[in-house]
Amino acid sequence: MEDLALRRASSSPHIHAGRTVQGVMLEVIVALVPAGAFGVWYFGWRALLIIAVSAASAVFWEWLYTRMAKKLCTVGDLSAVVTGVLLAYNLPVSVPVWMPVIGTLLAIVLVKMIFGGLGSNFVNPALTARAILMTSWVGYMSGSAYQVAVRGVDAVSTATPLAAQESYSLWQLFIGQCPGCIGEVGRVAILVGGVYLIVRKVISWRVPVMMLLTLFVCTWLAEGSAYAGLYAILSGGAFLAAFFMATDYATSPVTPVGKFIMGVGCGLIAFVIRRFSSMAEGVSYAVLIMNLTVPLIDRYTRPRVYGEVKKRA
Repeated sequence: MEDLALRRASSSPHIHAGRTVQGVMLEVIVALVPAGAFGVWYFGWRALLIIAVSAASAVFWEWLYTRMAKKLCTVGDLSAVVTGVLLAYNLPVSVPVWMPVIGTLLAIVLVKMIFGGLGSNFVNPALTARAILMTSWVGYMSGSAYQVAVRGVDAVSTATPLAAQESYSLWQLFIGQCPGCIGEVGRVAILVGGVYLIVRKVISWRVPVMMLLTLFVCTWLAEGSAYAGLYAILSGGAFLAAFFMATDYATSPVTPVGKFIMGVGCGLIAFVIRRFSSMAEGVSYAVLIMNLTVPLIDRYTRPRVYGEVKKRA
């Protein structure tokens, strides 16, 4: 029977430095707390309800699947909690309570467990679930579903900064005085969590920095304005995706060069979707598309081992 201690990095999710899966996931949860706390402060207690329901249902679906499939229960590694929290962070606060339950069912069972569990999924579970929810329930996931908090009165529905076409200042976007999903508006909090993960060497700086830099430069060149480039990276879910989704161990490259390619690819695809499609946001789909290229990236960026004798047929 598989033991948690045996699931250290040799294959995906490629955890090094003697860390266990549980230890890494606990670090990610700690890094996610500031963004969640800001979301609860900004949107109110309903944000906490959505986060709690999403995390609890993710754990439940993983427990139920392992029990029905008669496999080792893996909820102790905390990866289901991370998936549930990330999905909640990608939802508007106004979604029905049943929506994160359906979303985590898709993320845990359809995307993660059916393919073999943690490390075997080839796309990010939370983002895939979000994409399916957006396709299935457009009214709940876009447009008037996004809210901006107004202190002292009820939250009001409004367009996202991207859809509103620069209705908010850069400072407002940076400190989170704008509409958006529960976990994406607190960009200072996301940055704090992201820097924490980099300092703790849980993630590499290459993916988030290159993703945001590429999105910034492409928008700057297209619009002829550095302001537009800054607006692009401070709008929507760019920060959240760059630090917490594009860096997912199971669905991102393992080599330094591969991480650069992953970041550039995510930023470039997000720019193309935002500029040339009818969708205001594109980072979720950018990360998912790049997830599919990870095996190829790893194959061609894998360092050569010198001094070995080539096997003969």
